[in-house]
Amino acid sequence: MRTCKEFLEELSDYLDETVSAEEKEMLRQHIESCPNCWVLADTTKRTIAIYKKSGPVDLPDDVRERLMKALEKKIAEKGCC
Repeated sequence: MRTCKEFLEELSDYLDETVSAEEKEMLRQHIESCPNCWVLADTTKRTIAIYKKSGPVDLPDDVRERLMKALEKKIAEKGCC
């Protein structure tokens, strides 16, 4: 049986269905026995479905500018690129 931490680390792969059948079964068992992880998995799955149905949205110029500055700051802090 997986712990909640292990489940969270593998949630993306579980939802993308890129885990082995054995891993998938262990994660499914954890979800069935852990209401908190079930809610997290279900909410994430529903959010992805809604996102996939929506189209692109144009960001207002001021929001785009703030986002780009925040990204540039993060990259500079990490010394990346």
